[in-house]
Amino acid sequence: MHIPTLTTERLTLRAPTEADFPALVDFYASERSQFVGGPMSDELTWRALAGELGHWALKGFGRWAVDITETGQFIGIIGLWHPFGFPEPELGWDLMDGFTGKGYATEAALAGRAHAYDTLGMTTLISLVKPANTASAAVAKRLGCVHDGDFSHVRHGFLNIYRHPAPNLAQKDLT
Repeated sequence: MHIPTLTTERLTLRAPTEADFPALVDFYASERSQFVGGPMSDELTWRALAGELGHWALKGFGRWAVDITETGQFIGIIGLWHPFGFPEPELGWDLMDGFTGKGYATEAALAGRAHAYDTLGMTTLISLVKPANTASAAVAKRLGCVHDGDFSHVRHGFLNIYRHPAPNLAQKDLT
């Protein structure tokens, strides 16, 4: 299984590792995780981390751990996700506490989307956002997404579908 490393102006997107676990425990124990399946126990967080890596093995793509390149600090998990029960491949982002509002989600998501379209040959992506998650909806809009219906997930409940621009339109720098 190969997980490519991507770089942006400020960020490194790399394979998740067990070293990311303590920060993920903090994230999933907090209310910040309410929009992505949390809060959850340490044991379920470990399973979530294992699931991130397993997705790469099963699908050949997945979500990256994101570091600030200059410091090496782990700040989130961002990338491609298409688990059982999702309507189509998703581009998702989860940032650790203290790293929102700096453009990191948008920057990393643009790199992930470019990889999906240019390397993997995907032709469409969505982002699923809970209606109350206004910050993620704002990121989706900054990425050029448009609201494209709704989806009811058995565990996550009602979600808004944000459709990403097609590959030929997504090449524009939307930041």
